[in-house]
Amino acid sequence: MIALALPASNEEGFVPPTLEDMHLPEILPWGAESGEGFGKQMLLILLSVILIGWFFVAAARKGQMVPGRLQFLGEWSYNFVRNSIGRDIIGEKDFRSFTPLLFALFFFILINNLWGTIPLAQLPTTSHVGTAYALAGIVYFTWIIVGIRKHGLAYFKFATVPSGVPMAILPLVVLIEIISTFLVRPITHSLRLFATMLSGHLIIMLAGAGTSFLLLEAEGLLKPLGVLTLVGGVAMFLFEVLIQVLQAYVFTLLTAIYIQGSLAEEH
Repeated sequence: MIALALPASNEEGFVPPTLEDMHLPEILPWGAESGEGFGKQMLLILLSVILIGWFFVAAARKGQMVPGRLQFLGEWSYNFVRNSIGRDIIGEKDFRSFTPLLFALFFFILINNLWGTIPLAQLPTTSHVGTAYALAGIVYFTWIIVGIRKHGLAYFKFATVPSGVPMAILPLVVLIEIISTFLVRPITHSLRLFATMLSGHLIIMLAGAGTSFLLLEAEGLLKPLGVLTLVGGVAMFLFEVLIQVLQAYVFTLLTAIYIQGSLAEEH
């Protein structure tokens, strides 16, 4: 926990971590402006792709009738996404063609969330809003294209004009549906992931910095409080791991729900 803390004190006392502390200097800068270059976030994203690819290739390489531990874990992971998210949400008829997308999203987000709790990495790449926007953008265009392929341009009518609404309030309802479906939905889909990862990591950084300051720098009655912040920090660390897993599941689950809605008949 203390390893997460940046220098927490100076001559003036405790200095809490800020958002800027999460944006480390670029490894390979290529621009004059701050934030331009190949940084730790990009490195971790590339490592996550390599790690996911290696694991599932290794798990499927031998393909034994009686699976070993690695094969069992790989098959169980795949079946979890395929059956618990794809088949249960999209339906038996259509889920197979979307399983690769759901599978890739779940494990990509899961690993990139878990980077925040892995020593030395200690940065959930999804805490940078650009990553969350890119993932939500892929999903956004996917379910719109799926809806158009299924229903043609009539999909936009299905998506924005509920049946059974009185004509007197229909224009208002259609406007609300357009805003909520095509504007608010992709924003909330991305910000839910980004905000939880950013806030959780900041809380862990704050707990680490506070523990470091109280145990090493504080004097008198303040020093024993460092034990309390350490215990609270460990609890928040474990809670953050749970949230990282849940957010990967929720993002993928919502993707399946949006796709299912695009495939559904008019309601």
